[in-house]
Amino acid sequence: MIKSKDIILQAKRIVLTKISSLRHIIKVPKGHFPVYVGEDEEETKRFVVPIYYLKHHLFQALLHLSENEFGTDHSRKYLTIPCAEDVFIEVTSRLN
Repeated sequence: MIKSKDIILQAKRIVLTKISSLRHIIKVPKGHFPVYVGEDEEETKRFVVPIYYLKHHLFQALLHLSENEFGTDHSRKYLTIPCAEDVFIEVTSRLN
């Protein structure tokens, strides 16, 4: 069984790798990464959030939600969190 901490570290590594290789294309400031949020894949909205969110327990809960929804298959081209946009905004507003 994969531990939650291992999943978070793996996600962080993937995000950092993707950011460094695509930074010039997706216009993400250094120290940030893009997240797509939405319950329906066709209606996701892109947010750019600070990397330090990865350490916060509320953001980790959102990552676990994503893991439960999509599994640990990392063939997707971007990180998607399957929750309502207003829920994501509410959670991330508490992280600042």
